[in-house]
Amino acid sequence: FLHSKNFISSSKSMLLRTRSPLSVTSSTSSTTTSKLPTSVKPGVVTGQAYRDLIQYAQDKEFAIPGVNTIGTNSINACMEAAKKAGGPIMITFSKGGGQFIAGKEADNTNDAACISGSIAGALHVREVAKLYGVPVILHTDHCQKGWLGWFDGLIEANEKYFEKHGEPLFSSHMLDLSELPLEENIDICVKYMKRMSKINMCLEMELGITGGEEDGVDNSHVDNSKLYTQPEEVYQVYQALSKIPNAYFTIAAAFGNVHGVYAPGNVKLEPEILHNTQKYISEKESLPLGSKPIKFVFHGGSGSSVSDIKYAIKAGVIKMNIDTDTQWAFWDGIRQYEMKNHDYLQSQIGNPKGSETPNKKFYDPRQALRSGEISMMNRLMKAMEDLNCVNVI
Repeated sequence: FLHSKNFISSSKSMLLRTRSPLSVTSSTSSTTTSKLPTSVKPGVVTGQAYRDLIQYAQDKEFAIPGVNTIGTNSINACMEAAKKAGGPIMITFSKGGGQFIAGKEADNTNDAACISGSIAGALHVREVAKLYGVPVILHTDHCQKGWLGWFDGLIEANEKYFEKHGEPLFSSHMLDLSELPLEENIDICVKYMKRMSKINMCLEMELGITGGEEDGVDNSHVDNSKLYTQPEEVYQVYQALSKIPNAYFTIAAAFGNVHGVYAPGNVKLEPEILHNTQKYISEKESLPLGSKPIKFVFHGGSGSSVSDIKYAIKAGVIKMNIDTDTQWAFWDGIRQYEMKNHDYLQSQIGNPKGSETPNKKFYDPRQALRSGEISMMNRLMKAMEDLNCVNVI
């Protein structure tokens, strides 16, 4: 999920471990073996471990689901899905998601609640991630120019965490300046990449525009031509960011992506753009035939065909964002729980078993929320199958 000219892949190295959820038992030995690079351990991955994991994903042609979360229920559903599927997961916070975690009535002057909620979510993940035995990437989603106060607050938190722990709090952050002129987009990304590189963080940036609407980012009325990025534009970003020492970055290059949910066939993806871009940059940089110098990320995947998704992965996509489908899945789990137990959810006392029979165990919020978690987890496992992200750890 990065680019670094100084990066040397360790994707072929093997990790010998004992009694680890990441490992599978060998038929010839009591020692267990992980498929992952040696640097990648259970829990949150940053720095070199993060880079090794993303290179491993590109080499093995799978993409990691990047899931928007809004609280511990959705966070835990993500890690449960990853554990059961046997793949890594990216847990993502949007600006609005961070504010929701802090509480809608919390003081949000200068984005204080958005910042604090995102940090709180990240700290929860760091505390429990190892218990699931899978690698977890901590990330934040679309940050527009007008939201840079939120971004600055998160960078400051990462710098403070780095001083104490030798690694950043998050693995990566995304800047979405795609509505700006290309030169301004690149200039701002360069400014932040210089700062983030000093604490071993990855920057995700966006080129072109992802259509539709998601969590306060509304691009539903943009010109259709802006939904498709040109290889020359990607190369400009590559050249600018590659000059920065220790720079790690990924690119969300638009190839017809649209946020939201649409009937199959209504989203016109052109993943060939990604293939052509890899070829174009490889030729410019005199790289070997078949090189994939760019780590692409895929936004707006809802409604995309599985064949388009898999073809995009072959072009170097190492992460696909998921939000719309998991939102529905969580709600649908709660809806199904209510339908099943409707007669036990109309009062505290009284149900088909008797007028004085208590209903506490049915209206305990954990019951409905757990149904939401299970439904979201199942949908994510299907997504991980589509992304080839099953049994890869």
